[in-house]
Amino acid sequence: MSIIKEIHADLTDRLQYDKGQFKKNENMIIGAEFQTASPSETPFLVQQLVDNLEYRVENASTDKEKLEGILDTHIQFERIHPFSDGNGRTGRMLMNYSLLQEGFPPLIIEKETKATYIELLAKQDLKGFMSFAKEILAKEQKRMQAFQNMDQEKILYE
Repeated sequence: MSIIKEIHADLTDRLQYDKGQFKKNENMIIGAEFQTASPSETPFLVQQLVDNLEYRVENASTDKEKLEGILDTHIQFERIHPFSDGNGRTGRMLMNYSLLQEGFPPLIIEKETKATYIELLAKQDLKGFMSFAKEILAKEQKRMQAFQNMDQEKILYE
Protein backbone atom coordinates (compact mmCIF):
# COMPACT_ATOMS: atom_id res chain seq x y z
CA MET A 1 0.00 0.00 0.00
CA SER A 2 2.95 2.33 0.52
CA ILE A 3 3.64 2.43 -3.23
CA ILE A 4 0.14 3.84 -3.77
CA LYS A 5 0.83 6.65 -1.31
CA GLU A 6 4.29 7.24 -2.81
CA ILE A 7 2.91 7.54 -6.33
CA HIS A 8 0.21 9.93 -5.13
CA ALA A 9 2.82 12.01 -3.28
CA ASP A 10 5.02 12.20 -6.38
CA LEU A 11 2.13 13.10 -8.68
CA THR A 12 0.76 15.78 -6.36
CA ASP A 13 4.06 17.20 -5.10
CA ARG A 14 3.71 20.97 -4.67
CA LEU A 15 0.02 20.70 -5.57
CA GLN A 16 -1.50 19.33 -2.39
CA TYR A 17 -0.92 19.83 1.32
CA ASP A 18 -1.93 16.22 2.03
CA LYS A 19 0.10 14.50 -0.69
CA GLY A 20 0.49 10.79 -0.12
CA GLN A 21 -2.16 10.70 2.62
CA PHE A 22 -5.55 9.08 2.42
CA LYS A 23 -8.52 11.43 2.57
CA LYS A 24 -9.66 12.68 5.94
CA ASN A 25 -13.01 14.03 4.69
CA GLU A 26 -15.75 12.63 2.50
CA ASN A 27 -15.27 13.28 -1.20
CA MET A 28 -17.29 12.72 -4.33
CA ILE A 29 -16.97 12.48 -8.06
CA ILE A 30 -18.96 15.19 -9.79
CA GLY A 31 -21.65 13.61 -11.96
CA ALA A 32 -21.20 10.15 -10.45
CA GLU A 33 -24.25 8.19 -9.33
CA PHE A 34 -22.41 6.41 -6.53
CA GLN A 35 -20.81 7.36 -3.25
CA THR A 36 -17.05 7.02 -2.73
CA ALA A 37 -15.66 5.17 0.28
CA SER A 38 -15.69 6.91 3.63
CA PRO A 39 -12.36 8.06 5.09
CA SER A 40 -12.60 5.47 7.86
CA GLU A 41 -13.03 2.51 5.50
CA THR A 42 -10.54 3.72 2.86
CA PRO A 43 -7.31 2.13 4.26
CA PHE A 44 -9.00 -1.25 4.65
CA LEU A 45 -10.58 -1.13 1.18
CA VAL A 46 -7.31 -0.10 -0.49
CA GLN A 47 -5.41 -2.91 1.25
CA GLN A 48 -8.12 -5.35 0.24
CA LEU A 49 -7.85 -4.09 -3.34
CA VAL A 50 -4.07 -4.56 -3.38
CA ASP A 51 -4.32 -8.07 -1.90
CA ASN A 52 -7.04 -9.02 -4.38
CA LEU A 53 -5.01 -7.77 -7.35
CA GLU A 54 -1.91 -9.67 -6.21
CA TYR A 55 -3.96 -12.85 -5.83
CA ARG A 56 -5.68 -12.46 -9.20
CA VAL A 57 -2.45 -11.76 -11.09
CA GLU A 58 -0.48 -14.55 -9.38
CA ASN A 59 -3.24 -17.07 -10.05
CA ALA A 60 -4.16 -15.96 -13.57
CA SER A 61 -3.67 -18.64 -16.17
CA THR A 62 -3.88 -16.28 -19.15
CA ASP A 63 -2.90 -12.73 -20.06
CA LYS A 64 -6.61 -11.99 -20.46
CA GLU A 65 -7.19 -12.91 -16.80
CA LYS A 66 -4.27 -10.71 -15.72
CA LEU A 67 -5.56 -7.79 -17.76
CA GLU A 68 -9.06 -8.28 -16.38
CA GLY A 69 -7.71 -8.22 -12.82
CA ILE A 70 -5.73 -5.04 -13.42
CA LEU A 71 -8.61 -3.22 -15.11
CA ASP A 72 -11.15 -4.33 -12.51
CA THR A 73 -8.81 -3.10 -9.77
CA HIS A 74 -8.57 0.26 -11.53
CA ILE A 75 -12.36 0.57 -11.66
CA GLN A 76 -12.61 -0.24 -7.95
CA PHE A 77 -9.75 2.13 -7.03
CA GLU A 78 -11.53 5.02 -8.71
CA ARG A 79 -14.75 4.16 -6.88
CA ILE A 80 -12.95 4.16 -3.52
CA HIS A 81 -11.39 7.53 -4.40
CA PRO A 82 -8.87 7.25 -1.54
CA PHE A 83 -7.30 10.72 -1.76
CA SER A 84 -8.74 14.21 -1.40
CA ASP A 85 -7.58 14.98 -4.95
CA GLY A 86 -5.42 13.41 -7.66
CA ASN A 87 -7.25 10.08 -7.70
CA GLY A 88 -7.54 9.87 -11.48
CA ARG A 89 -3.85 10.54 -12.08
CA THR A 90 -2.84 8.18 -9.31
CA GLY A 91 -5.20 5.44 -10.46
CA ARG A 92 -4.00 5.61 -14.06
CA MET A 93 -0.37 5.55 -12.94
CA LEU A 94 -1.02 2.52 -10.73
CA MET A 95 -2.87 0.78 -13.53
CA ASN A 96 0.03 1.40 -15.93
CA TYR A 97 2.55 0.31 -13.30
CA SER A 98 0.67 -3.00 -12.98
CA LEU A 99 0.34 -3.38 -16.74
CA LEU A 100 4.06 -2.82 -17.29
CA GLN A 101 4.95 -5.22 -14.47
CA GLU A 102 2.94 -7.91 -16.23
CA GLY A 103 4.45 -7.27 -19.66
CA PHE A 104 1.66 -5.18 -21.16
CA PRO A 105 2.20 -1.79 -22.77
CA PRO A 106 0.82 1.25 -20.94
CA LEU A 107 -2.83 2.16 -21.37
CA ILE A 108 -2.71 5.73 -22.64
CA ILE A 109 -5.98 7.62 -22.27
CA GLU A 110 -5.93 10.31 -24.94
CA LYS A 111 -8.13 13.37 -24.92
CA GLU A 112 -10.33 11.88 -27.66
CA THR A 113 -11.05 8.73 -25.64
CA LYS A 114 -11.30 10.20 -22.14
CA ALA A 115 -15.11 10.56 -22.17
CA THR A 116 -15.51 6.88 -23.10
CA TYR A 117 -13.01 5.90 -20.41
CA ILE A 118 -14.87 7.90 -17.74
CA GLU A 119 -18.22 6.44 -18.83
CA LEU A 120 -16.88 2.88 -18.63
CA LEU A 121 -15.56 3.53 -15.12
CA ALA A 122 -18.80 5.15 -13.99
CA LYS A 123 -20.82 2.16 -15.24
CA GLN A 124 -18.29 -0.34 -13.84
CA ASP A 125 -18.39 -1.88 -17.31
CA LEU A 126 -15.48 -4.31 -17.09
CA LYS A 127 -16.36 -6.05 -20.36
CA GLY A 128 -16.52 -2.73 -22.20
CA PHE A 129 -13.35 -1.55 -20.46
CA MET A 130 -11.57 -4.72 -21.59
CA SER A 131 -12.54 -4.08 -25.23
CA PHE A 132 -11.58 -0.41 -24.93
CA ALA A 133 -8.24 -1.30 -23.34
CA LYS A 134 -7.35 -4.08 -25.79
CA GLU A 135 -7.70 -1.68 -28.70
CA ILE A 136 -5.48 0.93 -27.05
CA LEU A 137 -2.94 -1.65 -25.85
CA ALA A 138 -2.61 -3.04 -29.39
CA LYS A 139 -1.97 0.48 -30.68
CA GLU A 140 0.61 1.14 -27.95
CA GLN A 141 2.31 -2.19 -28.63
CA LYS A 142 2.73 -1.19 -32.29
CA ARG A 143 4.03 2.22 -31.26
CA MET A 144 6.54 0.65 -28.86
CA GLN A 145 7.67 -1.76 -31.56
CA ALA A 146 8.19 1.15 -33.96
CA PHE A 147 10.39 2.89 -31.37
CA GLN A 148 12.38 -0.28 -30.81
CA ASN A 149 12.89 -0.69 -34.56
CA MET A 150 14.06 2.93 -34.82
CA ASP A 151 16.59 2.31 -32.05
CA GLN A 152 17.87 -0.83 -33.74
CA GLU A 153 18.26 0.99 -37.05
CA LYS A 154 20.02 3.84 -35.29
CA ILE A 155 22.42 1.43 -33.59
CA LEU A 156 23.13 -0.36 -36.89
CA TYR A 157 24.00 2.88 -38.68
CA GLU A 158 26.14 4.47 -35.98
